[in-house]
Amino acid sequence: MIVLTPRPVQLETPFSVFDKSVFTPNDEFFVRWHLSGVPTSVDGDAHRIFVMGTVGRRLTLSVDDLRHTFEPVEIAAVNQCSGNSRGFFDPRVAGGQWTNGAMGNARWKGVRLRDILDRAGLSAGTKQIRFAGLDTAPFKETPLFVKALDVDIARGDDVIVAYEMNGRPLPLLNGFPARLIVPGWYSTYWMKMLSRIEAIDHVEDNFWMKTAYRIPDTPNNSVAPTDKGYATIPINRMRVRSFVTNIADGAHLVAGPQLVRGIAFDGGSGIAKVDYSLDGGTTWLPTTLGPDYGKYSFRQWSGPFRPRTGIPYKIACRATAVDGATQTSTPTWMPAGYQRNIIETYAVTAG
Repeated sequence: MIVLTPRPVQLETPFSVFDKSVFTPNDEFFVRWHLSGVPTSVDGDAHRIFVMGTVGRRLTLSVDDLRHTFEPVEIAAVNQCSGNSRGFFDPRVAGGQWTNGAMGNARWKGVRLRDILDRAGLSAGTKQIRFAGLDTAPFKETPLFVKALDVDIARGDDVIVAYEMNGRPLPLLNGFPARLIVPGWYSTYWMKMLSRIEAIDHVEDNFWMKTAYRIPDTPNNSVAPTDKGYATIPINRMRVRSFVTNIADGAHLVAGPQLVRGIAFDGGSGIAKVDYSLDGGTTWLPTTLGPDYGKYSFRQWSGPFRPRTGIPYKIACRATAVDGATQTSTPTWMPAGYQRNIIETYAVTAG
């Protein structure tokens, strides 16, 4: 893993991992915490999730309760940091300088958040559900990491409280013993070490909702570096993206027939097609899509490539989602460095 910072923990997945499998191994899955007080051990048997707020009855749930008193569900979904690829923003922006490895794809098993909320019974007038975990702040002035979702999003079919990741208990750094999974949405909402679910009758206005993780409320959520005074909204669904996974930028390849391979994903409509180019986007070719593991998952793709000795190539890939969204050829910019989804290019030669 690539260590960005040890406190709070930020670990990036080496990009070569994404060519090995459509699902990212648990021990190679990126890690991002916001507060430095991350427990180094958690007693999974003793852990409790408290359900409270504007509900008919409070609940105290163990992981064993989740496993045995609710219907289990499993979903394949990409977890991507809002700031994935921030290190490529120009002009440069503050924050963790991720390259493209602040993401991963896994099979998450757990129970629907909606089923938990239904058991508690939401009161009329409930507007949002907010979530907290076990991480703590180093100073009393530091705001606790708390996130919130509108009720209609929180009650969606695919939002789950997970206790397994790729068929095994969640790793400690990725949220053991229970984690909120919000497929299609950036990982800021995927609360790790989930300990509190609270129904509220107002819109949450803590630092992590009112100030942090917000994007410009502008066309394409983009602004110029000199722009001021624009409205913002909380970050939400992921944008469509695609990458080449088996060829790195600057690579020198062996001449002859081979494949260009990659992955694509979006915010939950699914991938309709991926095109690739060998001349930087002047002309485009269709790819063959791999198996479909669901609309939130990585979708693998491939296309033939026969590089010739001494010829420079500029490989590019462009995904189109089922809802028609596609990648931009012009970089967007915002001061937080979120939502990059430019068409990626890879300059290579052969010989």
